[in-house]
Amino acid sequence: MNMPITTDPANAVAAPADSTSAQQLNELSEAVKDRDQQLVELLQDYTERNFQLISAYQVISCQNQEILSQQASVKETQAQIDRMYRSTSWRVTAPLRAVSVAIQNLKHALRVFKDGLRSGRGAGLATRQALHAYGPGEDADAQAADHAPKVLDLRDYQEWVRRYDTPDAAAMEVMRQQVAALKVSPKVSVVMPTYNANLVWLGEAIQSVKDQLYPNWELCIADDASTDPAVRPFLEKLAAEDARIKLVFRSTNGHISAATNSALDAATGDWITFLDHDDLLPPHALFYMVRSIAANPDARMLYSDEDKLDEQGRRYDPYFKSDWNLDLFYSHNLVTHLAFYRRDLIGQIGGLRDAYAGAQDYDLVLRAIEHIQPAQIVHVPFILYHWRAHAGSTATADLNIKPYAMLAGERALNDHFKRIGARARAQFVGHGYRARYKLPDVPPLVSIIIPTRNMVHLVKVCIESIKAKTRYKNYEIILMDNGSDDPAALAYFAEQAQADNFRVIRDDSPFCYSAINNLGAREAQGEILVFLNNDIEIITHEWLDELVSQACRPGVGAVGARLLYPNGMLQHAGIVLGIGGWAGHSHKGFSSLAHGYVGRASLISSFSAVTGACLAVQKQHFMKVGGFDEVNLRVACNDVDLCLKFTEIGLRNIYTPFASLFHHESATRGYEDTPEKMARFQKEVSYMRSRWPTLMANDPAYSPNLTLDHEDFGLAWPPRVAHSYANPNA
Repeated sequence: MNMPITTDPANAVAAPADSTSAQQLNELSEAVKDRDQQLVELLQDYTERNFQLISAYQVISCQNQEILSQQASVKETQAQIDRMYRSTSWRVTAPLRAVSVAIQNLKHALRVFKDGLRSGRGAGLATRQALHAYGPGEDADAQAADHAPKVLDLRDYQEWVRRYDTPDAAAMEVMRQQVAALKVSPKVSVVMPTYNANLVWLGEAIQSVKDQLYPNWELCIADDASTDPAVRPFLEKLAAEDARIKLVFRSTNGHISAATNSALDAATGDWITFLDHDDLLPPHALFYMVRSIAANPDARMLYSDEDKLDEQGRRYDPYFKSDWNLDLFYSHNLVTHLAFYRRDLIGQIGGLRDAYAGAQDYDLVLRAIEHIQPAQIVHVPFILYHWRAHAGSTATADLNIKPYAMLAGERALNDHFKRIGARARAQFVGHGYRARYKLPDVPPLVSIIIPTRNMVHLVKVCIESIKAKTRYKNYEIILMDNGSDDPAALAYFAEQAQADNFRVIRDDSPFCYSAINNLGAREAQGEILVFLNNDIEIITHEWLDELVSQACRPGVGAVGARLLYPNGMLQHAGIVLGIGGWAGHSHKGFSSLAHGYVGRASLISSFSAVTGACLAVQKQHFMKVGGFDEVNLRVACNDVDLCLKFTEIGLRNIYTPFASLFHHESATRGYEDTPEKMARFQKEVSYMRSRWPTLMANDPAYSPNLTLDHEDFGLAWPPRVAHSYANPNA
């Protein structure tokens, strides 16, 4: 007979189990929902990648046609050049060419000197940079020789190293005196794990520590139970020669994290740094880091620039880094080498974790930044670490060698996002990571503000592409009509205004880009503003999802998109201050398939500014800084100024390549190609230099070792930061 559940005494005992089962069901249900959401996101990503591949194929086809059409002319041009070099007239005019080269070098040196004075570097440093720019005499002799002029290859890192990063005996003596004059002298623990090392390379690594100009160090080496019987006596002999070398011999092999932690246990220094057993430090490495500690007493973490060594000891592939750049760090390990950590910080977060083998250093920094402020992270802009690249080394960047390292990095990022409560998921994308940020549960209204005057053929493409290719649904379009008088344009505007999410606001005032967009922002109902040029065409369906998800993040000001010319070449991938005298578009003219310098064209990172041709920002931030400057920057420079105002209130500006658009640049108002336009532009540039002198002279999202003459992240000749031996008062 069935008894009522409420009268069955057994049910009193079963209740907790039922409750547990219900909880497990709820957890399972949540897990299923989460998995479903991941599947939806993967499907969306797959769809978007298909669209990107189609666009890429179109670009490749266009570029192939251009290449084919140019090959014949290139061959003919080369033949003409060869004939010219063999001609009598070329040999006879060699002295005249030598004079011409000298004049051009002198002009360049004078420009470098003037730029140095304008940027506040002082007459001494400006003079030294001008002399470097002029170049040594043997170059002029070579250029005057009876053959093709020998022009400096601006990509020649070996020559750059020779000129600007090779201290001679006199420089070493200057630095020794500077070391003796240091007001602080913390003890530095250099931590080195080793296992079956190449003894030549291991010996060179240890010798590079012993050669340090800064003497207050200890080298803590942990051998991870090497099977090579020559390793232990080799290490013991070196340790016997210098009491600052400490040895730990592990009885069992525990891999790199365990070995590093064993060496860490022996460390007693105020600061901790790490050195791989086959890498090298230049003699001034520890000195430069300690000097920066003295200049930044609140610092808790420091990192330097780095380059690589091939198996013959040749330096190549420098990584000249930006100052602390959280979003770039989320895209790849910006810190790597040489990194210094306060001992108490390492104690706070613990050592390295074997669960993240291959990305253990990435995981370490991810945990470190959870306990310190961005202002406590200091970048030292010099090459202070030489990373040896060889078969099996992560430095070779061959993902087939250590794919587990990339996946471990992805896992470390996702665990970091969970710890800090970020609504984000990291995804390895082949050359770095993409951090995907979830939209708010209720996606905010977005106001897309498009200024135009007539130009119906352009603005129609813009608007129709928004409507056809925008997956994000909660948006309104505000068309700012600046005195249009074309009947076709007016008819199209009136037709579009019939839609519920489309408004036309008429403004017949004289053209002022800042004022028109400020009016649109005041009239906008959305929480997010997207300023869009009328010559923009949408490519990727997720463009607005990406911009909004980035703009909604705490601490973010402006968000910029990847803009392409119609032929598929990059037009905008962030803005670098100082290029061309005031600012330039990063990687302009690169192929849309190029990753750019250390991936910065194809990975999310912070830049000091992004272009207003497509710029997303929270309305509250825009209003807080007063919007675009209508008084001093009526036409140009106002987007850069706006971004710098965001940095002034503690926000950072982000470039994302995952929002891609075509930009028919300056198709509406044209270029600065008349005397009146050029005068107005120069006035606005002058205002920017006076308003933002420090940032214009030293962009923290760039490197003083990289050029301001081009947008390609090439080497600076000379760099805008001087070694201490070049400036004895440093």
